[in-house]
Amino acid sequence: MDILQAIILAIVEGITEYLPVSSTGHMIIVSSFFGIAQEEFTKLFTIVIQLGTILSVFVLYFKRFFQSVDFYLKLLVAFIPAVVLGLLLSDVIDSLLESPITVAISLVLGGFILLRVDHWFVDSEEKEITYLTALKIGFFQCLAMIPGVSRSGASIVGGMSQKLSRTVAAEFSFFLAVPTMLGATLKKSYDFYKLGYTLTGEQVNLLIIGNVVGFLVALFAIKTFIGYLSKHGFKMFGYYRIVVGLAILAIHYFVYPLTVI
Repeated sequence: MDILQAIILAIVEGITEYLPVSSTGHMIIVSSFFGIAQEEFTKLFTIVIQLGTILSVFVLYFKRFFQSVDFYLKLLVAFIPAVVLGLLLSDVIDSLLESPITVAISLVLGGFILLRVDHWFVDSEEKEITYLTALKIGFFQCLAMIPGVSRSGASIVGGMSQKLSRTVAAEFSFFLAVPTMLGATLKKSYDFYKLGYTLTGEQVNLLIIGNVVGFLVALFAIKTFIGYLSKHGFKMFGYYRIVVGLAILAIHYFVYPLTVI
């Protein structure tokens, strides 16, 4: 991975992490086009630069992280399903992370769901998140272990299915991303070193650049997304996912095979 590839991947991460379009899916596709998707450092990079996007949530919602102990307990409850299933299905998840075709299919199917979600769940004014609601959202988030599903999309839809407003569901999804991505970063870093790899000075610099770029881009993406979502809903993201997913399938089967299934 060179510095230009690192910057492009960080921009993609910053834009897509909190949108319902699957940041993991986009990172797999872009890194596959670069021909670096299967490199161990790339796998580490795409996870570790999420720390920058986590920081963007802290900056934008600083006061919310100091409102009550109850806030953290609900995040913990919502985080538990991902921990359990993530550990149980670790090998399966890692194998799926190398398949752009899995991403493409997930993008298309998820796109059709987003086209209908505003009709299934009418936007409400409900703002109360109970412990049971948090747990249910946590299980919805686990769907994103399939690359291309979208962690934010799954958890937002999960929140709306519990009669939360779009904005409240989206913001809880942002907050839930913090322990989820922090946990994923720690696990991937551990796996990287367990395999016997160590970071070079150049790789450390790429991680720093990636986190800074991801942080700055995510700040803009979150503020823009919340404003758009509250007014327009999910339909645009649904069409985007379908177009991108079909384009990936067409490229793979008619132009350039992105991976061997």
